[in-house]
Amino acid sequence: MSLFSAKQTVTLSVLGMHCPKCVARVTEALEAADGVTSVQVSLEQENAVVEGRGLDAEALVAVVNELGFQASLA
Repeated sequence: MSLFSAKQTVTLSVLGMHCPKCVARVTEALEAADGVTSVQVSLEQENAVVEGRGLDAEALVAVVNELGFQASLA
């Protein structure tokens, strides 16, 4: 991965979050994924907006699904 690769934004639809603790779990897991520089998770909009470089969108979906939520590319 090049340090000069273009900044990317991936938006995920995330179903199954019910409270701020759910948001925190999803945020923490996504922040730990490769290439991620920022994460904004919305309980109300049922989504996560992930920014970074060299992101693997399918891997981000898998990270959220492993927590027991239903994620997909928005």
